Amino acid sequence: MSAYIHQICTQVPEFTYSQAYIRDRLKEWAPEQRTRRLIHAMYNRSGIETRHSVIGDFMEGHDPELYKTTSEGALISPSTAERNTYYTRASRTLAVQLARKVFATTSDFVPQEVTHIVFASCTGFANPGPDYHIIRELGLPESVQRYTLGFMGCYAAFPALRMAAQFCEADPKAVVLVMCLELCSLHMQINDQPDCILANSLFADGAAAALVSSRNPSPDRPAYRVLGFASALVTDGEADMAWDIGNEGFNIVLSSYVPEILGTRVRPLLEDVLQRGGLTLPQVEEWAVHPGGRAILDKVQDGLGLSPDSLLASRHVLRDYGNMSSATIFFVLKELLDSADEGRALTCAMAFGPGLTVETAMLERCGCTVTAPRTEVTCPSPDLTVA
Repeated sequence: MSAYIHQICTQVPEFTYSQAYIRDRLKEWAPEQRTRRLIHAMYNRSGIETRHSVIGDFMEGHDPELYKTTSEGALISPSTAERNTYYTRASRTLAVQLARKVFATTSDFVPQEVTHIVFASCTGFANPGPDYHIIRELGLPESVQRYTLGFMGCYAAFPALRMAAQFCEADPKAVVLVMCLELCSLHMQINDQPDCILANSLFADGAAAALVSSRNPSPDRPAYRVLGFASALVTDGEADMAWDIGNEGFNIVLSSYVPEILGTRVRPLLEDVLQRGGLTLPQVEEWAVHPGGRAILDKVQDGLGLSPDSLLASRHVLRDYGNMSSATIFFVLKELLDSADEGRALTCAMAFGPGLTVETAMLERCGCTVTAPRTEVTCPSPDLTVA
């Protein structure tokens, strides 16, 4: 029995910042000229034009709530507790908005059919959390099973989807709402550390959700059939991507060597994953690569020998939204679905996180009314998992 991703919806907070504007705002708070030059260079090379945030503090004339300044204009760094309090309030609002949007844009499911919620986030902690408030405010059955995946990072959508697919394979009546919600801007820190400046230039806020079930998808809209998942570790990058909880938010390690490591390791890693499912790289027709940054996309493209237009969806999402951690891959998959002009396509999705951890999913786009002829391919079984 196959599991299908029937619906993908995305939601961003109300405040929108151009990359150039937020670059110049942060330069005002930078203590040294060297730091200001570094901020300017990193922001200009990011490949990002726009990002969104739950925080309006950076808007001209906006009364700051979290990132306040002294009378001399110096930034007062909020505590971790203050940041998390903001997360508790803002995540509830954004999650409920997104859940309402999911059911407002589909006629195939209603909230009362949901049997499971899988919620993923690494940017805050709250209990009861957004999953609880979705049930209360949308009138979902109180019997809904709730699962939270926390502190995984950018790859968390994959274990969340894997869990959803397993529920649907075990129970044909299961309807799973998967939601990834990240408020990365709550953890911005101003200092002269290159890792911190790089993170500030990339990360943004956003949320995405998917409905997963074993029902056959509607024939008039594209969907994804879940073929299988695989996990791998690139242990020589263990120290290059990590974070912990500090007194002034989350302290991130994000080395500029990460793209180089992924670029050299991604092809043999992915070839091994595909071989286990009876596939080869040329059989993959669409790519959904987590846009962790412009350099990561460049190195993955080069490492896999992909054509320049293969990662356009990932580059568009990076340009328009930045890196929204675990939610980002859903934005990429949604863009591919929305632009689908053929009935089927074998899609490889992948994301990267601390460790370095690499998560992949093989998906088949289906359910579209377009009936272009296509050669059949052998796909990995739904239980494909590689340690």
